[in-house]
Amino acid sequence: MLEDRVRAHTTPQRAARRAHIVLLAAEGCPARQIAEIARVDVSTVVRWRDRFAREGLAGLEDRLRSGRPPVYGPEVRLRIVATATSAPPHPHGGWSHRLIAHHLADTGISSSQIGRILAALQVKPHRVRGWLTRPADSNFFSRAAEVCALYLSRPPDSVVVSVDEKTAMSARSRKYPDRLPGPGRVRLREFEYVRHGTVSVTAALDVHSGQVVVENLPRNDSAHFVKFLARLERCIPAGLTVHLVLDNGSSHVSRATRAWLAKHPRIVAHYTPKHASWLNQVEIFFSLLARAVLRHGDFSSRADLLEKVTDFTIVHNATARPFRWNYEGRPRQTGHESTATAKEPCHAR
Repeated sequence: MLEDRVRAHTTPQRAARRAHIVLLAAEGCPARQIAEIARVDVSTVVRWRDRFAREGLAGLEDRLRSGRPPVYGPEVRLRIVATATSAPPHPHGGWSHRLIAHHLADTGISSSQIGRILAALQVKPHRVRGWLTRPADSNFFSRAAEVCALYLSRPPDSVVVSVDEKTAMSARSRKYPDRLPGPGRVRLREFEYVRHGTVSVTAALDVHSGQVVVENLPRNDSAHFVKFLARLERCIPAGLTVHLVLDNGSSHVSRATRAWLAKHPRIVAHYTPKHASWLNQVEIFFSLLARAVLRHGDFSSRADLLEKVTDFTIVHNATARPFRWNYEGRPRQTGHESTATAKEPCHAR
């Protein structure tokens, strides 16, 4: 742990120096030599060496100091915490230090002092973390394991295809062209842009080869999805069973889709658990597409965007390989403890 403190770039300088002193002492260096190496006084070396000998790592921390008596007592601090952890007044969406100070104007406390008090108590009303109340699903882990098992081992005489849609890709062009980067200068981009509409596509990923088929999606409904499945079936040799990995999108679970699947028994649908579409491997391809084409792209029209998506898919397929997954169907070992994979059944590397 001391060596980690010395090596880490984020360690405060004084903490790294103290750890360095203790490490040199452990190697048998005399105090005077350590003082020369660490560029401190000999008394400083003796202090931290002796503290570590008595108290361990805790001895390398600063002692608590009395400091100036607090101006605002516990009652004011409790009011600050109670305010910061309550709903803000209409029409504000959240508390700021200035708003809390205005709310507690009778105390005379400043917004900067409120910030220091909240920081010391680890109360951060300005920060928000999203979360999802996932409804209880007794089949969650069994369905997740079923999908991951298909990724881990393809059944004989079959193909595993991951299918999903990427909708509302915005085709936008800047009013003026970008200025290319140069030495010491990042690429410059015009703030204003022109909208040309949106593009949606359906993609099918062959999990065990990495090949992807992308098709324009005029409308995200059951009729177009069934047409895509029909074309997909015609492209796959008749002797193979098609294991289809889908999420629970409306077009995937509709009556029309289920009726079509019932008439084509060689296509077996495997649905990811609710709110677990991240188990669908085609989402990884969509992530690659977003980073390579969409994030910084400039598109003169919807056709231009669709053409670039298609070209990216062609280039991807030229060197496509299956994504590697570290799911092995058993709990992961971390030191002497085992961490169950039930909460996170599989992860893409």
